Amino acid sequence: MSGTSMNWVLALPEIALSVCGMGILLVGVLQRRDTFRFCSMLTVGAFLLAAVLVISTGQGVGYRGLFTDDAFSAFVKLLVLAAAALGVVVSLDYNEHANLRRFEFPVLVLFSTVGMMLMASANNLMTLYMGVELMSLSIYVLAAFARDELRSSEAGLKYFVLGALASGLLLYGISLVYGFSGGMGFTELAKALADPAHVSPGLVVGIVFVVAGLAFKISAVPFHMWTPDVYEGAPTPVTAFMGTAPKVAAMALLVRVMAAPFGHLLGEWQQLIVLVSVASMLLGSLAAIGQRNIKRLMAYSSIGHMGYALIGLAAGTQAGIRGVLVYLVTYVFMNIGTFALILAMRRRGRMVEGIADLSGLARRDPAMALGLAVFMFSMAGIPPFSGFWGKYFIFTAAVQQGMWALAVIGVLTSVIGAFYYIRIIKVMYFDTEGEAFEARPASLSFVAAAGGIFTTFFFVFPAPLVAAAELAAKALFR
Repeated sequence: MSGTSMNWVLALPEIALSVCGMGILLVGVLQRRDTFRFCSMLTVGAFLLAAVLVISTGQGVGYRGLFTDDAFSAFVKLLVLAAAALGVVVSLDYNEHANLRRFEFPVLVLFSTVGMMLMASANNLMTLYMGVELMSLSIYVLAAFARDELRSSEAGLKYFVLGALASGLLLYGISLVYGFSGGMGFTELAKALADPAHVSPGLVVGIVFVVAGLAFKISAVPFHMWTPDVYEGAPTPVTAFMGTAPKVAAMALLVRVMAAPFGHLLGEWQQLIVLVSVASMLLGSLAAIGQRNIKRLMAYSSIGHMGYALIGLAAGTQAGIRGVLVYLVTYVFMNIGTFALILAMRRRGRMVEGIADLSGLARRDPAMALGLAVFMFSMAGIPPFSGFWGKYFIFTAAVQQGMWALAVIGVLTSVIGAFYYIRIIKVMYFDTEGEAFEARPASLSFVAAAGGIFTTFFFVFPAPLVAAAELAAKALFR
């Protein structure tokens, strides 16, 4: 097979998804009637097609080393596509009630997902940047999609301004890495940096800026300041999407960058990752305690969860990367399930977002209360739910490397975080019964049920997922 043909084959999922996106855009423009639901279903179909192509596409490096397909990228792409598809499904009912029935919504989600897939296969710092920007530009628009609402416009503007700052930091870091190493390809960087003794301080500074730019995308401390306001202000389906797929793609990219080109420099960047991880866990656990808005609480929760995931990266081992991937899978399903139930919090045709609005829910809607309780217990890391096993793999990897202090901090912050998760359960089961919510749409019930089944019964069938994560992590250490 020629080099050009190999390029086409390796990038076929991204190419097919992009072509589908342009086709859906034309359908939306040319049809005179409301096509939001139809375009959304086409988008979900495009995600399924891309997933099939990801599974069937071979492995290799294409486009002169800019793009790579391996077990790691395939694992991440499938998880991103699943999260994006579920994100589109949960948007159906909300967008129709909120007068956001515009076909551009699923198209923006689709092109953002193309950017995430490009991030997963990045094998060069410029490919990395292209993927990050394609993902981010779409999400900037999505955050401000409810253009008639002041807080949505404010959320989009905040995310855009701070995102532009993060992009500047990332580009500056890339320029320093290129200037002090003479290359931007991950393979050539790994060879050039094989001897840490000859690494210049300028290169280390460049790595710090690259980490800072990517830390913004996962809302890790100290680059978290946008998260609560954007989560609260953006339309709830956008928040559900932002809190899952982009976090997975950005974390996976950070893992690939640290493990592949900079893997030999573990001693230089490990303490930086440890510091960011500890700060994220502490802030995520403590700042959420006083929250009364459930979307803001989920924002601080996501900061804490990214801190836990960073523990696996800080370990710098294959077991650590495996733990990160398992944790991301459990995080996606319990997070999207939680947001499906938050979207079901509707009274008199209006969304409610206060934790107090869940008062006495167990007596009004036992199924919804049970689902939310399952997700809260899982996020708190209580066995046998999937969140416990995600943390188990993370903490085990840290202990194996002798990072006892980091593991202990992770356990202690999990205990603190359990307070605000269990408080929600207390409100639902023990507080005075409040006004009932409207009937849940089938789309939200489906997503919540799928997330709940995975979260509850993960311990029954963990082996295939753990084996896939092991194979994906192994691909980074060849």
